[in-house]
Amino acid sequence: MSRVNPEFATELQKYGASDFSACFNCGNCTATCALSTTDSSFPREMIRYSTLGLEDEIKASLKPWECYYCGECSSECPRQAEPGELMMSLRRWLTAKYDWTGLSGLMYKSLPASITAFVLTFVGVLAFAFNADFDLEHMMHVGHLFEAIAIASIMAVIFVPNIIRMWYFTILKPKTKVPFKKYVSSLGEFFVTMFTQKRALDCDDNRFRWFEHFILVIGYLSLLFTTVFMDWFSSQYMFVIVFGYVVSAIVFVVTVDFVNSRMKKKKTMNQHSQPSDWFFVIWLFMMGLTAFMTRLFIDLDILEMNKWLYVLHFTILVQWALIIVPFGKWTHFLYRSFAMYFAKLKEA
Repeated sequence: MSRVNPEFATELQKYGASDFSACFNCGNCTATCALSTTDSSFPREMIRYSTLGLEDEIKASLKPWECYYCGECSSECPRQAEPGELMMSLRRWLTAKYDWTGLSGLMYKSLPASITAFVLTFVGVLAFAFNADFDLEHMMHVGHLFEAIAIASIMAVIFVPNIIRMWYFTILKPKTKVPFKKYVSSLGEFFVTMFTQKRALDCDDNRFRWFEHFILVIGYLSLLFTTVFMDWFSSQYMFVIVFGYVVSAIVFVVTVDFVNSRMKKKKTMNQHSQPSDWFFVIWLFMMGLTAFMTRLFIDLDILEMNKWLYVLHFTILVQWALIIVPFGKWTHFLYRSFAMYFAKLKEA
């Protein structure tokens, strides 16, 4: 028997959901959604589950991750129930349920908690800088080591257990039988989704938005690879230097457009931005900008006189790695990729 949580609507509002109880099941959202099929009442099924408070059914579902929030369902809703925003809120809620630490839910629901985390990391970086006597070479060496250690640690301690929990909720608990060879043969779906988010192309009038996301993902992953594995700030190789400039500029330019879109709120998807949405684009913007400026100051041989710039960049990097990546909106990038992989498994 399904367990009903009568307080689920109130709980979901803390994650940004609007008054989805206004839905009277007309079906406009399903008829409008380009991703809906004859076998899938999408997104209406999730609205129904949310209204009834069927938490277990929602945790077992991958449909919130299949939504790319083009906003058409919300635009066509005659009751202003905001089904697109509900799907976004369900992704935040699911992220909190996957996270064994409970910190994702805290960050999503409490702005003071998020601000406190940002302040504490800033104080920590500042204390490190003072302890190092603002020795630029030492700070940059530690910063480089931090990136590599943070990536490995967060993956091992946070993401691997969370993905296992996601697999348990969506595959194991519903008793979906999947042959082992299917796990191997379907891996391509995971990597294709991670790098291309190809399903977004099925949304109407979404080509440019998809292209921006594609360029941003490639630029972000390339910047990560350049700074961590190629040690961009210390490299003397012209190819590495130029490549680093290009990818950091790409991250900067694309995020400028994202920030601008959220400020103008012309698109449905940008009309209900939550703090986590702002943190994601602003910190990504700042990371691209400060990385670009740090390398530029190195090449102009003036970074030693402007150590504050590297301290700022290191602060942005630490906040990104310890707050936004493991507990913020960045996780959607990872969970959506696994959701498409798991959906492929369930086809068997």
